[in-house]
Amino acid sequence: MRTFIRPRLWKPGLIFVAGTAFAAAWAVRGGHGWTIAVITEVTILIGAIAVSVRGGQDTEEGALAASQRDERQQLINMRSRALAGNVAMVASFIGLTIAVAVNGTWWWPCAVILGVTGFAFLYGLSRFGVGEEGPAEAEDEPGGGAERPAGDAAGPAGDAAGPAGGDANSGYQARSPVSS
Repeated sequence: MRTFIRPRLWKPGLIFVAGTAFAAAWAVRGGHGWTIAVITEVTILIGAIAVSVRGGQDTEEGALAASQRDERQQLINMRSRALAGNVAMVASFIGLTIAVAVNGTWWWPCAVILGVTGFAFLYGLSRFGVGEEGPAEAEDEPGGGAERPAGDAAGPAGDAAGPAGGDANSGYQARSPVSS
């Protein structure tokens, strides 16, 4: 299935749309907010163009800018997001604790952030975590794991490591044809 927007342009497009929404919020605010809106929009345009140009380069930074990450880069991204979520949860808990201790009226935003991050963590556990394990590998082997012929406990050469590798504790079994 083909999409209307190329994958390389998704990230610059998202930056542009989010930045334009933020600039529009400043413009709607009224007063001198329009000057901040213009400055924000120009900055966002420059940033989106820079990300688009960088995404066209055949480098590691270009792959990151074009949303074409390999597995290593995706793992780094996932760990960074997990760290950010943990920091947000801890910071909101600390803020809530301080607000309660000083009898502040600003406790509720900290409680909302703590609730949202806690719920997101539990939702992530239910969606990506528990209950999606496959069958054990020993059950997938054809024949359920062949037994060794009598007198061949250490492998075909009679030593613990065997010519094909793997010692007695490695879990590797050299298979030999068994005639019946």
